[in-house]
Parts: sequence; structure tokens; C-alpha cells
Amino acid sequence: MNYRQLFLKHIAQTSDAPIAIEMQRAHGIYMFDVHGKEYIDGISGFSVANIGHSHPKVVSAVQQQASEYMHLIVYGEFIQQPQVAYAKLLTDYLPTTLNCVYFTNSGAEATEGAMKLAKRVTGRTKILAFHNAYHGSTQGALSIMGSEYWRNAYRPLLPEVYHLTYGSEAAIAAIDAQTACVVVEMVQAEAGIVSADNAWLQALRAQCTAHGVMLIADEIQSGFGRTGSLWAFEQTGIVPDILLLGKALGGGMPLGAFIADKTHMELLTHNPVLGHITTFGGHPVSCAAGKAALEVLLEQQWIKWVKEKEMYLKNYLQHPAIKTIRSAGLWMAVEFDSFETNYKVIHQCIQHGLITDWFLFRSQAMRIAPPLCIQKNELKKIAGIVLQSIIDTGVE
Repeated sequence: MNYRQLFLKHIAQTSDAPIAIEMQRAHGIYMFDVHGKEYIDGISGFSVANIGHSHPKVVSAVQQQASEYMHLIVYGEFIQQPQVAYAKLLTDYLPTTLNCVYFTNSGAEATEGAMKLAKRVTGRTKILAFHNAYHGSTQGALSIMGSEYWRNAYRPLLPEVYHLTYGSEAAIAAIDAQTACVVVEMVQAEAGIVSADNAWLQALRAQCTAHGVMLIADEIQSGFGRTGSLWAFEQTGIVPDILLLGKALGGGMPLGAFIADKTHMELLTHNPVLGHITTFGGHPVSCAAGKAALEVLLEQQWIKWVKEKEMYLKNYLQHPAIKTIRSAGLWMAVEFDSFETNYKVIHQCIQHGLITDWFLFRSQAMRIAPPLCIQKNELKKIAGIVLQSIIDTGVE
């Protein structure tokens, strides 16, 4: 059976140039195609595989839960032990005001739920977001996406959404008593790893508090140790009102969540009843996998080595063709002079056995975000492949 032909014929495509490697298995930082070729997953499946692929404890948790029960009923009706246990573990490692978890299927759905919750809490409809922000591509999440290129084809979108400049004083000033929420990434992911100044984030927090505005922190990509702490907001001196999680949350299984205070979450139970609902959100197998993955991450203490590994990799990524490197832990944007150059280097990296990609709003920058379990010799190998790929493409 020719799976490539069937893939192109029967699987809805998202671009006219998919990577289209037929993978057979994955373990740790490596993936293997049907021909046995080995690839380093240099982007962790887009920050999903933070502990690597197919960790035995996660696989065991999936198998055990699948043998007991999978889907039972619409979310929120039965007590499902995997959901409860994972929510308890998550909130054990969060500030006391982030004590109630609503599990969804994905990060985008977490964004949708958080926007609805903010409207219920505040009774307002005005939403502030940022240029070059990415929060998912469903209609509501798309409305707050920070690029007109992606929004324009799907208008009309949500009204009363205003996009501001990340890190600007004007953004602080725009927060007023008519604002329901501000949705912000601690590190702008698809802008090419752009970090906000802590003082600016603290001013944002203060202005939201002063006007009764819900501050929503999107840690869908930055969460679970990616930046060198379990949550990126821990490095900023702020606590959000609502936290968005996804990607690594499910340990490789589909899972998202928005987390807030119980008193706020209770507003979704009445006027109307079932104010937010999902059939498969918080699937018990996904919750079992996610809990096991978080336990592995905490037990192995890989997070405490993230900053050291970050500097180690950056020290090896030296070439005149690399214009700059922005990083936040093991999460890097290696920037070239153009998308054309970046695309050539990325393609060559894949040929040499390194999976990488570009950023939505910074197409001239290469994404490097390997699993946190990666060792220094493997980081050196990544750097070597990137540098060799630059040489192979003849980039000056």
C-alpha cells in the first residue's frame, strides 16, 4: 500500500509542501521512518514531547487506563479518577488561585473556554491581544491571533478584539474598565521566541488588577519546563487569573486545559447551565498519560538543567549566516537573512536527520526545541547538523 499517495489523496492538507516522511516509531529524542532512518526530533513535535517520545511510564499509563475504561460520558458528569488525579497534581504545582482545572481536547479549545469564562466573570466583551500572538486557529482563537494574514480569509470574526504591540506602554494604557481580558504569552512563540520584559508584565498585571480585568496567560507552548521553570510565569513575578495549557500537557496524547479559581469556574454551571461543555475533553487516557509525563518530568529534574543546556547549544551554533539567536530555555529561534535561506537550511537538516521548522510570524527563523531529556552530546550533534546544512546550501 502506497501510504504517501493515500496521505496526499485522503488526508486534508494544511500546506502544499508537507514534510511527508512516513514515520514508523519514536522513542526518546528520536523518530524512525519506515526505511529505518533515524531523525532527531528537534522541535519535540512542536513542544509536545517535552519528556521525549514513548516514555515507558507514559506508555504503561495509557495501556492500563485503556484496559479499564476510555470514554464514558460527556465531560463533567462522572467522577473519572484520571481527570481528578491529574487536576490535583497540576494544582499542587500552581499558585493557590489557580486551583480548578477545566480539561479540553487542545490548546485552542482552552483559549475558547478562557475567553468565555472572562466574559462571564467580568460581564464585559472587550478583549485585548497582541500582534504576532498565536493562541490556536478555531474561530475565537483566530480572532485574537496577531496576524491579519491568517485572520483575513475568515472574517467576520469576534467583535471588540483589539491587537496591541507586545511590550509597549500603549498596551498597558489600553486596559480599562470596559476590558474583559488580556490574553498574553509570557514568551511569544510564533513571533520567534520574543520574551517580554518582566517589568512590563508586572505593569500589565497591575493594570488588569486595577480595572478588574482577567489576565489570561497562554503557556500552551512555554509550559512544562520549556523555558527553565515548570511555568514561564514563575520567572516574571506575576500570577495570571487564567492559565492556558496544552501541547506537553497530555504527554503525547491530545489534551488542553484552562485553569482558574474555583469561584470563577462555578459561573459556567448556571445562567446557562452547561455554560461550557465538551464531549471528549479531559479524555481519561489522555489524563493518565499527562499525569505520568508530568511525574516523569518532576522526578528526572530535567528542568534544572534547561538553562545550562540552552547556553551549551547556543555556544555551538556559531556561523556568519546566523544573524541572531533568541532563546528562552530549550526553545530557540535561529534567524537567517530570509525565509528562502531558512527553508533551504531546514530542508537540508531534515536530509541529515534533524527535524526542525520555521515560525509562523518569523519565517526567516528556524525553530529548535528538543525534548528536555536531551543530553549535551546530542545537542552538539544538533548544532553540527545545522552548521553542516548551512555549508551544504552554500549560505554565506
